[in-house]
Amino acid sequence: PLTQADLAAHRIISAGLRALDAELPILSEEGTDAESEDRRSWERFWLVDPLDGTKEFINRNGEFTVNIALIDAGQPVLGVVHAPALGATYLAAAGIGAFRDDSEGRRPIGTRRAPERPAFVVSRSHQDEALQALLAKLPAHDAVSTGSSLKFCLVAEGAADLYPRTGPTSEWDTGAGQCVAEIAGARVATLPEMTPMRYNQRDTLLNPGFVVIGDPDASWVDQLGG
Repeated sequence: PLTQADLAAHRIISAGLRALDAELPILSEEGTDAESEDRRSWERFWLVDPLDGTKEFINRNGEFTVNIALIDAGQPVLGVVHAPALGATYLAAAGIGAFRDDSEGRRPIGTRRAPERPAFVVSRSHQDEALQALLAKLPAHDAVSTGSSLKFCLVAEGAADLYPRTGPTSEWDTGAGQCVAEIAGARVATLPEMTPMRYNQRDTLLNPGFVVIGDPDASWVDQLGG
């Protein structure tokens, strides 16, 4: 679904980013489509989802976010995931760190070592047979459902240990969350190859399936690929 809030957020964010650097391209879910041959020449650009989790926004459960990432040579190097209804912002930058900002102030966040019974976070709105097959290969776990890019952030702050995604996502859905998760210590890898997930490398803006792993040394990580 598309709401007036999506469009209003796009206009506000685009104006703010252009004020920072008028020359840096902006790739937004609600912006004008960029031809693949044009955007593939971009070395650095802003990647924006003005309102991620529109279904959650419409359902008023608070689990929607605003995602802004700076992509440099295919990699997210700065990311902000803002959850206005929850009063929380997750932000990260390469060489600086990952943080959560809320009513208690700003504090560093990081992933945790996987416990004996890990917590896996899955999409509230998008689950399929491939996801169930993947989860069936993994050890007993607690399942947490939530919307939008908050799933990346739960892994980043050590509240969950794995976020597997087999259903479709677009690059603007994941850029900011991936930045926060990776700088907090997570590994983000494609499925089934388990290679780094990169941006603006394909003609399509659709991501492959992927996993966000809080503890890359967990005993069950080898069961994710293949």
